[in-house]
Amino acid sequence: MPTTSVEKRGHFLVVCESKSITIIKVCVHFALINPLYILLNTSPIAIILLPRTLIMHFFLTTVLFLSHCLYVSSTRCPPPLPPPPPPPPPECPPPESPPPPPEPCQCQPILSFLDQRLAVVYPIIQSFKALITSDPFGVTQTWVGSDICKYEGFFCDNPPDNKSALAVAAIDFNGFQLSAPTLDGFIDALPDLAIFHANSNNFSGTITPKIASLPYLYELDLSNNQLSGPFPTAVLGVTDLFFFDIRFNFFTGSVPQQVFVKNFDFLFINNNNFGMRLPTNFGSTTAAYITLANNKFTGPIPRSIGKAAASLTEILFLNNQLTGCIPYEVGFLKTATVFDAGENSLTGPLPSSLGCLEKVEQLNFAGNFLYGQVPEVVCELGNLLNLSLSDNYFTKIGPSCRKLVRSGVLDLRKNCIRELPDQKSPMECFLSCLFRHPCPFPATYGFVPCNKSASILHSSGSGRQRRSSVPIDNGGLSTKKP
Repeated sequence: MPTTSVEKRGHFLVVCESKSITIIKVCVHFALINPLYILLNTSPIAIILLPRTLIMHFFLTTVLFLSHCLYVSSTRCPPPLPPPPPPPPPECPPPESPPPPPEPCQCQPILSFLDQRLAVVYPIIQSFKALITSDPFGVTQTWVGSDICKYEGFFCDNPPDNKSALAVAAIDFNGFQLSAPTLDGFIDALPDLAIFHANSNNFSGTITPKIASLPYLYELDLSNNQLSGPFPTAVLGVTDLFFFDIRFNFFTGSVPQQVFVKNFDFLFINNNNFGMRLPTNFGSTTAAYITLANNKFTGPIPRSIGKAAASLTEILFLNNQLTGCIPYEVGFLKTATVFDAGENSLTGPLPSSLGCLEKVEQLNFAGNFLYGQVPEVVCELGNLLNLSLSDNYFTKIGPSCRKLVRSGVLDLRKNCIRELPDQKSPMECFLSCLFRHPCPFPATYGFVPCNKSASILHSSGSGRQRRSSVPIDNGGLSTKKP
């Protein structure tokens, strides 16, 4: 069955069939139709009145125009447009991706601790772990889980107040080389801590005053770190603390008097920046080992040092800025095995009272401004292994001292003893005499406060030897040389 379509092209209507097309030109010309329209809409009376010729003219013109405009021709339609291509088949949807795995739980797993005291310190340890900025040996990798007693550096024991409980009793970080900006909130927050050793790490900051609240702490070693500030007086409030070591840090200022009435056994504060004079109550200490070396202490060695005779075993004043004369009270240190006052600015003669240090093994006064004769009684000490008097201004020695020089026990290099090798120049020795400062109580330097007898040569005009008969008052102990 043929199909028909009508299309308007300007003033033409085009009728297309499947095999032919009839083009009908229909001109609707206003100029021609308008008169006809007027005629058709004019009343009959008016038309009668028009001349017949005029009416004929209108009709004839209209017929001719319509004949001219109406043109019918048959022509073939252009081939029909091809049908649109069928729509492409729908693409297969991509396979559904598997659902993402569930996110791991962000909550902390429930931990079971051997004791409630361990549960209390667990978050404290983890908070400190988060502060650590360097852990070259991976120590903190073991600080996981509830078995705190197996953390590297942590040790558990029964606390004194409950022998059936289990708590962190000791920490040993020695040599771990951990770095952290502070220890605050860690040491002071471990209520059952008795021992804390952290030698050779890189901990900074100060020692918190809260450390005084630890009831069981008795050993505190923070040596060789980056700690700073004034002397941490809070440690004086730790009741049972007897081992205190803050060597090789950056503490400054003075050392308070209370340090020397605290019941320390070990007091190591060397290699810091402490300064000012040593307290006059220095001898009140109960410590057996005191190291003050490599600081900036000034003034004399306190004469009260003799009061520490019952306890003091090793004392190091090495490399400070001490001045004045060596007090004869040093000779009362009957238990001392090491006395080191080298590299200071001490002056005067070497007191003969040093001959009473029967247990001493190391005596060091090198690098000072000592002068006079080396007392023979000192060179006769039976346990002496090293007597260093180099770089002073001694001028004379006796046979016992010469024997020690030959054996290598006594070092007298850089002095003013002309018969020995490697001495100072005569001019330097002469000039030293011009700047000598006299010592107070000069007679005491020949005094030997023990049962030894000694003849001490003094620089008197007659050159006679005489014995001292000066009464000595040493904290209630009165001694008089016969």
